[in-house]
Amino acid sequence: MKITFIITGKTTESYLEEGIRIYEKRLKHYITFDQLVIDQPKTMKGTSPEEIRLNEAKLIMRNLRPDDHVILLDDKGPEYSSGEFAALLQRLMNAGVRNCVFISGGPYGFDPEVYRRANDTLSLSMMTFTHQMVRLIFTEQLYRAMTILRNEPYHH
Repeated sequence: MKITFIITGKTTESYLEEGIRIYEKRLKHYITFDQLVIDQPKTMKGTSPEEIRLNEAKLIMRNLRPDDHVILLDDKGPEYSSGEFAALLQRLMNAGVRNCVFISGGPYGFDPEVYRRANDTLSLSMMTFTHQMVRLIFTEQLYRAMTILRNEPYHH
């Protein structure tokens, strides 16, 4: 299974970028993993959150294929333990999902069109993290899930 992680806006903190690169490198031993950065849409002063979400949705939707299994990282989604997240990935693999796309949206969340397209939602925590920190946390959890599925010692 190929996993793509779509994010809105560049990661500007070097320490987060370094951590993300470490886990991306580790993931290559398990799965095909790509991170796709969508530039944040240009906004003018006074642009409403709804307009921002709509513009982001257009950019996100352009990068989705009909057969992609889309999972939104969303604070309204269910929370999983690391083991449960690994089990979710295993179920998707067993079901023959070829392309799984996780999406981390912008600061105003997702447009209703993106919610309609999604197959699932997932919350990383009840706590609030910056969108840049979410990228590192998700990439680490994806790596952790792969080690759980292979019964490797990293998880302990």
